Amino acid sequence: MSRIYSPGIMLPRSVTACLLLILSGCAQRPSREIIPRTGVWRMEMDLEGAVLPFQFQLQRPGDSTWTALIQNASESIVVKDIELHHDTFVMRMPLFDSEFRGLLLSDSLIEGEWHNHLKGPDHRIRFIARAGQTHRFAGPSNGSGRFAGTWEAHFSPGTADAYNAIGIFEQGPDGRAIGTFVTETGDYRFLEGSVHEDSLWLSSFDGSHAFLFSARLRGDSIEGQFRSGTHWQEPWIGIRNPSYELRNPDSLTFLKEGYDMADFTFPDLDGNDVSPHDPRFRNKVLMLQVMGSWCPNCVDETILLKDLHEEYAARGLDVIAIAFEKYMDDSKAIQALRRFKTTLGIPYTIVYAGMASKEQAAAKLPFLDHIMSYPTCIFVDRSGKVRRIRTGFNGPSTGKHFEAYKRNLRHFVEQLLGEAAADTI
Repeated sequence: MSRIYSPGIMLPRSVTACLLLILSGCAQRPSREIIPRTGVWRMEMDLEGAVLPFQFQLQRPGDSTWTALIQNASESIVVKDIELHHDTFVMRMPLFDSEFRGLLLSDSLIEGEWHNHLKGPDHRIRFIARAGQTHRFAGPSNGSGRFAGTWEAHFSPGTADAYNAIGIFEQGPDGRAIGTFVTETGDYRFLEGSVHEDSLWLSSFDGSHAFLFSARLRGDSIEGQFRSGTHWQEPWIGIRNPSYELRNPDSLTFLKEGYDMADFTFPDLDGNDVSPHDPRFRNKVLMLQVMGSWCPNCVDETILLKDLHEEYAARGLDVIAIAFEKYMDDSKAIQALRRFKTTLGIPYTIVYAGMASKEQAAAKLPFLDHIMSYPTCIFVDRSGKVRRIRTGFNGPSTGKHFEAYKRNLRHFVEQLLGEAAADTI
């Protein structure tokens, strides 16, 4: 394969190593106050062989607290937890337990590491941030539009890890590209990048995931590479196919033989046991969301469920979020769920079911054949019968797929709300 256009440049490792020694406190440095520039910054995350870039706006309204606005296509992530002390910079992400820790080398340059605490103390990615750089990927772009459209995509083809997807890309006349991939377990959310000759680059950073996609045209097809942080990379191929479809998400997870109801009891965030059979849920339509606070697709679905709850609660709709978390310590899991509930303003009940693993989910929810995706949504009618189970979630980055699901969901919820409970007929 011929060389794919390089997206960025990092400082030499020797320079970085010295800076990180300083940052870790292994060397003495003079204490000095550096005030970073406000405005646009370009972040480069070193994926050890590739660079993942994204933009953020650093702001200080009224010379008070610092805020940042991270941009991925049409998504804007507001970061309010930023600390500056002399030449130290700390930016903690909302919702997800991760943060950037670095040194201000000048008012226009920061270097350090992104720490994803949820994945352990050793999960770090080096970064460099530079003020005033408005491009996402380095180098010129072009507006050929050859990547725009819908693609039948296959990741890790020919292996045990293979899975299918739909690639959705838009390309502007200036070569700017946006898009996402729809899979059977969710979407890859808001991707943004550019096209250079016959190469496509897309990236996204949301506080939990650091995604980088590269691809090159090969006649009527695409050959590409997907990197998720420094721990995962895989090949993918694409064929232009606007009519390609994945399996029906309502057919992937189902009730085990002999079951027709959802049955569980888990503690809520205050330690009180909650079951769908509790009197307060009697004769209600229930949506049971299997989720985790660590899951960006779950965030997207939660926002939609919150809207539905506000719209239909008076008519008898309720929601129970069944959370599987990635902390070994239960108290940390509850703390993360409290932060999740407060940040998103969730009005309905969240229960804690245990660790996020397929084995745990299978043991805690034995009425299901298996859980293959977070989130998974279970629809229960007024009589307590499970009527539908939907695997995964295609969020706002998927455009028409998201809008179609919202219409379908509202229609189905209204249908369930219009039915009488079996014991009242």
